[in-house]
Amino acid sequence: MSLSPYRRVLARPGVSRLLLFGVLARVPATAGGVVLTLHVVLALGRGYAAAGLVATAVTVGMAVGSPWRGRAVDRLGLRRALAPSILAEAVVWGVAPFVSYEVLLVVAFVGGLLGLPIFTVTRQSLSVLVTEDQRRTAYSLDSMGVELSFMLGPALGVVVATQVSSTVAMLGVGVCMVTAGLALFAFDPPTRSEEQPQPVAHAAAPAATGVRSWFTPGLAAVLAASAAATIVLAGTDVGVVAVLRTHDAIGMTGLVFAAWGLASMLGALVFGAIRRPVSPLALLAVLAVLTIPVGLAGGPWWLALAILPAGALCAPLITATAEEVSRRVPERVRGEAMGWHGSSLTVGTAVGAPLAGSAIDAFGAWAGFAAVGSVGLALAGAGLAAQRLVERHRAATPAGLTAAGTLDTLGEVGEATEAADVDGLEAAPQPAAAC
Repeated sequence: MSLSPYRRVLARPGVSRLLLFGVLARVPATAGGVVLTLHVVLALGRGYAAAGLVATAVTVGMAVGSPWRGRAVDRLGLRRALAPSILAEAVVWGVAPFVSYEVLLVVAFVGGLLGLPIFTVTRQSLSVLVTEDQRRTAYSLDSMGVELSFMLGPALGVVVATQVSSTVAMLGVGVCMVTAGLALFAFDPPTRSEEQPQPVAHAAAPAATGVRSWFTPGLAAVLAASAAATIVLAGTDVGVVAVLRTHDAIGMTGLVFAAWGLASMLGALVFGAIRRPVSPLALLAVLAVLTIPVGLAGGPWWLALAILPAGALCAPLITATAEEVSRRVPERVRGEAMGWHGSSLTVGTAVGAPLAGSAIDAFGAWAGFAAVGSVGLALAGAGLAAQRLVERHRAATPAGLTAAGTLDTLGEVGEATEAADVDGLEAAPQPAAAC
């Protein structure tokens, strides 16, 4: 495997700094969930179900807020869009340790609704800083950074919350999030290329940028695949804990998750160097098939080994969906589209964990993997079948007369947009000049 694609991407101005910022800024973001859970259980004396309800409030807020925060970046520019989020992070984390459980539910929802859009802004800016044929490599690097953040953030949150106090941990998360917001404000990475007109805060968005002009069936299919991916991943998260509890080896949870994360990083490294088109639906199908039997592992060490093949597809699948979203929409609305991508990932996470939990309660630890894997496989199969139907329709219809051929926006040239095929999720081959 050649690493030259990575060297070329990292050599582009601003990319290395943005990727490093993304890793550091996501550490407190990934710590926030576990810190909130421990605060509800330890400081407020509630059960894990109550803690889960707080996590749900955050998730719903994120799913609702992500698209319109992306739209604010598109229309107002990054700095104007960030200001309310920075203020919200300060207020939310500043008051959260000192309010009752009922008030905390509202505060958690507001925090999710107005939180810093670090994940989406990083990917939106990368799409500008690199050429189109380099996006997969750039997004793969970003996915590896996300894995690092998830390895560091929750672990640090647990240490501070249990060894000092959950109040200190929550205030620490708040300070770090505000610092990250101010750093992003000062850094101000580009969210549109130089040839595109800059957003004007007081100008109304043109009618041509309405959601219906670019939210096509092909994009909807990408978002569905994104949600299906996190259904499988969130269910796997719950399933690992359940299997380890069955074997009375809950102490090995960190080791299994570390193996899972390392496999995902290695998978991203390989995927980012591949130049040929890869269908996210195909990746989803393979991930689902590999996930179903993981719960049959005969012990904790076998579980750590069994999860590696599926783990190797985690980051590549998320990378592939992000790459498809950036390819399918005009640059002027890419922030909002990336927001929808973030929402789909969030919704999938919210569905996957209770789905796996219900299967585990009903049939045993192995069923969590089987349930989410089967759902992922069914959704992938439905998407691939729909893709083939579209291809057959196109083949049987004269060129230029298909409705499908006018539905998927590939990009914009000046003020016009090019029509692209609604070809499911198969990435179009790059022009020879770009390869």
